[in-house]
Amino acid sequence: MSESARDLARKLLSGNGGGSVGGRTPTPAASVPSAGGQPSTPRPASTAGSGHTGAAGPRSSTPTAAAIRTVRGPGRQFADHPDVAATVQKQAAIAAISAQSGLVNPLFLPRTSPNDTVIRALDTELVNFSAYNYLGLSSHPRVVQAAKDALDQYGASASASRIVAGEIPLYGELEQRLAGIYDVGDAMVTTSGYLTNAGVIGFLLREGDVAICDSLIHGSVVSGTQWAGCRRINFRHNDPESLRSVLRMSRNGFDRALVVLEGHYSMDGTVGRVDELAAIAREFDCAVMVDEAHSFGVFGDHGHGIREHYGMAGAEVDIWMGTLSKALGSCGGFIAADADLIAAMKASAPGVAMLTGGPAPSTIGAALAGLDVLEAEPERVRRLWHNARLFNAALHERGLNVGESQGTPIVPVIVPGEIRAGFVSATLLQRGMYAGAISAPAVPVGKERLRFFITSEHTEQQLISAADLLAETIGLAENLPELAVAG
Repeated sequence: MSESARDLARKLLSGNGGGSVGGRTPTPAASVPSAGGQPSTPRPASTAGSGHTGAAGPRSSTPTAAAIRTVRGPGRQFADHPDVAATVQKQAAIAAISAQSGLVNPLFLPRTSPNDTVIRALDTELVNFSAYNYLGLSSHPRVVQAAKDALDQYGASASASRIVAGEIPLYGELEQRLAGIYDVGDAMVTTSGYLTNAGVIGFLLREGDVAICDSLIHGSVVSGTQWAGCRRINFRHNDPESLRSVLRMSRNGFDRALVVLEGHYSMDGTVGRVDELAAIAREFDCAVMVDEAHSFGVFGDHGHGIREHYGMAGAEVDIWMGTLSKALGSCGGFIAADADLIAAMKASAPGVAMLTGGPAPSTIGAALAGLDVLEAEPERVRRLWHNARLFNAALHERGLNVGESQGTPIVPVIVPGEIRAGFVSATLLQRGMYAGAISAPAVPVGKERLRFFITSEHTEQQLISAADLLAETIGLAENLPELAVAG
């Protein structure tokens, strides 16, 4: 650990920086900056041009006249990289705080069980609210068996891109089912939800084009616009009139325009106003892309996503994107769209299909079985929403702040201050409950939170007990100072 990190840890744990509750130093073991395919960059309030936000933003490749090249030596070329150095320092401080306070560090917590509502970790059982296993399918016997069957028949890896020797019948079977669900011409499965967003946008847009994005859009979309070299302009979250104003002012300045939305926003638990926003996009000759990572399997009577929820025609959106790794209990991503567009991307889109291996056969077998269970057991979706309503009501009854969330299975509980949010998460962990803390840059400073993923498999007792314990622990955290774990 660097000396600066030790100094920081000592300062945070000192009498004028730490405080105490019940004789224990109430400093958090950790505050999770981002998790589970969540936004990786700061989320601006209204608009952003070609200068993107966050650590992944563009950097000038031309040194100034006064710049002096630093000689770093072998193995040290990135040791002083700002993002590397800040992260190393912050993690060292968290580790020191954890060691001195006795609170367990919840970061990278190893478990020895499936990621279900109860997990095995720290040699004990924990009630788990950190997994987006919305329908409990990742360990469902049919899903697991289908993964094993595909593994036995096709091996552990595709071992090639699909266009040359990587193709297997399972890919087409899943793609046709997804295309049918969305009522579009075809679909394409991929190895990664993040890369699906980044690669599709990187392939379809270029200089002279623009992506018009909801201000809370996922970081993978931001990465895609950087890959494409297009402009990115944000409009206020879920605000149709803000989108209309942005398009009215800017649409004529670009060739192609793609409006990018989400069905279910993963940090805030808000529901995308996709039907209204897509209609406005059409008024200005824009294409529309909807990220259904957290809405497919969650919304609609049959779990078919935000399209079913709003009763939209498939053609009202140009590109439906989703993941296999959340409600379907597998791994990977997909897009559903016009057949010609899908065919072009299958053959030519780098990182999505071209120049990358096909998805592992076991993941596709699992996803197909996940769809089978979704069709055979629609009560899982109803049970999910019953649990979401129960938990949200319990939090409101206890006066807890759930931000702008709308009663969905994603429930943010706002605990302002990185120290406080981390303390609450670590204390809950010690008391048998796992819920991760989220801090900047994933969410704005002052809006730190614990994020709860509710599933169809949580019991009512687990939900009510969690609400009680959460209210008690947040009450303790109110005595903590407003400090941050510097990074």
